[in-house]
Amino acid sequence: MKPEPARHRITVVQLLPALETGGAERSALEIAQALLRDGHRAVVISAGGSLTGRLLAMGAEHIMMPIGRKSPATLAQVLPLRRALATIRPDIVHARSRLPAWLARLAMRGLRPQPHFVTTVHGLNTPGAYSAALVRGERVIVVSQTVRDHVQRHYPDVPADRIRVIPRGVDPEEFPYGYRPEQPWRQAFFAEFPQLAGAPLLTLPGRGTRLKGHAHALRLLAALLARGIDARLLLLGAIDAGRPAYERELRALAEQLGISARVAITPPRADVREVYAVSDLLLQLSIRPEAFGRTVLESIALCRPVLGYAHGGVGELLAELYPAGRVPPLDEARLVERAAELLRLAPPIAPLSRYRLADMQQATLAVYRELVPLDA
Repeated sequence: MKPEPARHRITVVQLLPALETGGAERSALEIAQALLRDGHRAVVISAGGSLTGRLLAMGAEHIMMPIGRKSPATLAQVLPLRRALATIRPDIVHARSRLPAWLARLAMRGLRPQPHFVTTVHGLNTPGAYSAALVRGERVIVVSQTVRDHVQRHYPDVPADRIRVIPRGVDPEEFPYGYRPEQPWRQAFFAEFPQLAGAPLLTLPGRGTRLKGHAHALRLLAALLARGIDARLLLLGAIDAGRPAYERELRALAEQLGISARVAITPPRADVREVYAVSDLLLQLSIRPEAFGRTVLESIALCRPVLGYAHGGVGELLAELYPAGRVPPLDEARLVERAAELLRLAPPIAPLSRYRLADMQQATLAVYRELVPLDA
């Protein structure tokens, strides 16, 4: 019996500004995990951050380099980046952000052997020369059909056959279908936020920016209460230490609407799975189209109803996975109507059969395989 051929070990370097929380950062860790699991080498170059420890713990490598600071001085990183790549000798360089993509293209000039260049467009970036670096990869990964349309509309010179739509994915072990938190967690949570107990809970996860639609959520709660529908509202992650004025603005609006006693506003938390699981309705009310809607996926994976404005990547996901949760963008009257309907009787939610983490990982490694054979 012939032994199985040895797996060819490739090296992939991912570039991004930092390793703080965010979709690009999480994706970088998830792809590093998939590469390592298949016996390949995973390197990330960034300015570091809170996720660096997790990256190193899984066995990946990290090189600290300030490649994301938007300053002419960042061009000084081209030579250090070139030296790092020359030492690593990667098969693939994968840029996940615009400035790192520009630096990578400059740094790879003259390298031998020449790495293959892959990019991922994680957002609906402002079109122009600066953003164009992210569509110059040999393969251009986009996270939704919305982003694909954006790229093809604004960069018609990019060949369609270079573009690959790979949605983000959810780990069913992290967000198991039908999950319910244990009683000690529930007791601690509602002891911390007693104003959220005793009525259906609406949760809007999102950082502290007006783009996330926090004011729409506050007005939604006020309108439901005016109809005699008791509810509570959690603005999860809306407190940003660097933007105290925005928190004051939200609290002032809640006071003006007379709903302060039924609202909680928090900084980002690590127990989002548990928070989603005790919520009766998750909200996704971004006032501008977003590239994707990871919180929509996570909520549906847990079997929790989602209500959102049907535009961008969020609209895509809701149309496919939970049509009952779609509302025309910025239509607050219809938002109230649909919220009342879902709180009364939400349609059942089937377990996810796609948009799983493994699907995203396999599809990304398949893109790498198009350029470099991953197997002998």
